[in-house]
Amino acid sequence: MLTVASTASLRVYVSEWENGRRTISSRYAKILRTLLGVTDAELTGAPQSPPALTPADGYDELISRIDEARNVSLTMVKTFMDQTELLRTIDRQMGAASLVDEMTAHLSRLEDALTFAVLPETRRPVALALAGAATLAAWQALDVGAVERAWRHYELGKRAAQEAEEPMYLAHATAEQAYVLCDAGRPETAVHLVREAQRLGGQRMSPRLRAWLYAAEAEICARAGLPDDCQRALELATRHLPAGEDARDPDMLSIFLNEGHLTRWRGSALALAGDAEAVSSLYAALDTTDPTFIRASAGLRCDLAQAHIARGEYGEAQKHLRQARLVASRTGSVRHRRRIEQLMQRM
Repeated sequence: MLTVASTASLRVYVSEWENGRRTISSRYAKILRTLLGVTDAELTGAPQSPPALTPADGYDELISRIDEARNVSLTMVKTFMDQTELLRTIDRQMGAASLVDEMTAHLSRLEDALTFAVLPETRRPVALALAGAATLAAWQALDVGAVERAWRHYELGKRAAQEAEEPMYLAHATAEQAYVLCDAGRPETAVHLVREAQRLGGQRMSPRLRAWLYAAEAEICARAGLPDDCQRALELATRHLPAGEDARDPDMLSIFLNEGHLTRWRGSALALAGDAEAVSSLYAALDTTDPTFIRASAGLRCDLAQAHIARGEYGEAQKHLRQARLVASRTGSVRHRRRIEQLMQRM
């Protein structure tokens, strides 16, 4: 029950309210608004301002974001791709450990641009840029040991590739995701996934990407204990690789593969399979390796160590592992450091 002043006191209050000598308290304002059917402004006589145009449940902000996304031009998409290329170059030469914040911000901008884009002609170019960036971010996350983040980035890259209707990007992201399964101790499942990647790529893949996928299959088959399948995949990779020194795939800039790269990959797969031919292939690759692929050189040294361990040549293996450890420390590669420790335990 609401307590109010006596009748005599109320007469005084009303007089003082009307003459402006007393301010109406919130308690009495509530009563008077109900009795008189007026607003606070009408009750106090304050001048009324026109109602503010406030967004209804955030619609104004949403429309603003949609309008911004509509204005994302092909020039802006190229800028996104150029940023991905810069991050790829830094990663290749310096490692991924220092790029986490930049890569996260880059993906966030691309995801926002895609989220608020409406029509397909706007969405597809942005989705393509996101597919490339997410796949690169996934490989970087795998290198620094952030396994779940790597998996999620690969899923993002695959969804973006499907949205962009680009089977090459879908195949690439799917095949790289198979390496997460390998590192997690599921190489048999990884074999199925890398073969699924080849199916997803279909007939629209470039020859260089097809060769890359077969080389990836060869390595994963070796890790799964399937030496015959490994050899078959290596033969197919050699058959599909375009001739010449060019390594970059003009149809898919994330793919680097020429005869020199494939020689290293062949040696790596054969070393994993315990094949005696691995040493000669790996030393040939060491002589011709691209000096800008700093992080990859740690993997090559690990492959050489593995090949020497298989032959009982532990002194040579230790020499390569020392070199691999220096590179892994420089680039912050958790993935390579883990492999180095595993190889050390075999000696």
